[in-house]
Amino acid sequence: MIGDALMMSGKERRVLVELKLVKERRQTLAEAARRVSCCYRQMKRMWVRFRAMGAAGLVHRSRGKPSNRSKDAAFRSRCLALYQEHLEGWGPTLASEKLAKWGLEVDHETLRGWLIEEGLWRRQRKRGPHRQWRPRKAHFGELVQLDGSHHDWFGNGEHTCLMDMVDDATGRTMSRMEKEETTEGAMRIVWAWIEKHGIPRALYVDRKTVYITDREPTVEEQLADAVPLTAFGKACAALGIEIIPASSAQAKGRVERKHGVYQDRLVKELRLLGVKSIRGANELLGDGFVEKLNEKFAKPPLSQEDYHRRVPKDVDLAAVFVFEETRTVANDWTVRYENRFFQLTGPKPWLPRPKAKVVMQRRLDGSLHILYRKHGLVFREIPLEARVIPRKATPAPATQVVRRQPSRPSADHPWQRSFSRRSPLYGARGKTQGAPARATNAP
Repeated sequence: MIGDALMMSGKERRVLVELKLVKERRQTLAEAARRVSCCYRQMKRMWVRFRAMGAAGLVHRSRGKPSNRSKDAAFRSRCLALYQEHLEGWGPTLASEKLAKWGLEVDHETLRGWLIEEGLWRRQRKRGPHRQWRPRKAHFGELVQLDGSHHDWFGNGEHTCLMDMVDDATGRTMSRMEKEETTEGAMRIVWAWIEKHGIPRALYVDRKTVYITDREPTVEEQLADAVPLTAFGKACAALGIEIIPASSAQAKGRVERKHGVYQDRLVKELRLLGVKSIRGANELLGDGFVEKLNEKFAKPPLSQEDYHRRVPKDVDLAAVFVFEETRTVANDWTVRYENRFFQLTGPKPWLPRPKAKVVMQRRLDGSLHILYRKHGLVFREIPLEARVIPRKATPAPATQVVRRQPSRPSADHPWQRSFSRRSPLYGARGKTQGAPARATNAP
């Protein structure tokens, strides 16, 4: 009652109208019960209360009284105090889950009402319906989406990257914190997924150079009719995993939406526990945080058949997720790599000849392996100071040569005379000495 006004619901007002007709003998109780869709016995009870109390007898008797399931004021005050002290900014659903871990069981809608009354939470705009253009895959492991989320995860202004994998059929997730979205980070998260679930059939990634490359094929790749691959692409090809590049962020919406879940729940959990390092974040992720998300959000697949494949017994994942480069063997059976020298010592049946090509394999644990025709070689590193590198001798600086002026003989030098004048048969004046007189034909 508010003053002289009586608060009634719509159904109670309809019952009041029907009972007034019964009171005026314009219809029976059975007809009134059919019109308000209730049973005859209930209508008789309401008729008795209406005759005794009037319209007030039709109002629900619990109206205005506290609920039998309501929380007391002390419990509410304690929940609100903990929320303001530790969980400020958390949504009612996530906050109710955290309060339950602390021994305070409260429904998220009840907590939402309390927070709105205290001005600690505002009603959120209801999103429109999600339009799913592509249906989920039917099998677990048929398609797994992989992406990195760059965010200020620790609240210190520095952005790090969360590598996240989400199965398209079930929504199951696995994540790992890295500094950047690098090839090594992608290899580590896929390796962890394979160890737990098996080898997936395909990976759905974006067009970053970590996953795919658009470079031109080398001469060797052209001769072998091979497609250029990144280090990550080579590892996936060795395991038979197909890489499918996405044309837009909306195409891989499951992993993009999962980023929002992590940016909400993981950030708050890291802040609550005071975690400020990548190592601490990975320990939290592997210590049940991801599994709790899967228990809450994962869905059963449409088909119970698992499309993951087991890792073959002869496949070492440590030798698959590697970085490889090709080097040439020198005449003294040495190889230069990363400005370091390595002496090949065996085994003799697989020792390559000079000028042969070997594969330098750098694994994720930092170890180095040298392969020749897929066989491991034994080697040792040569200290740089012990390696004598022949250098070309620098030529001495050229001195300036002063050319002498050619000397010309004097005019009376024998070289200046003609051959006839220099002949020993001629004298100084050019006449013959001791030569017989020439005969003349005198008349």
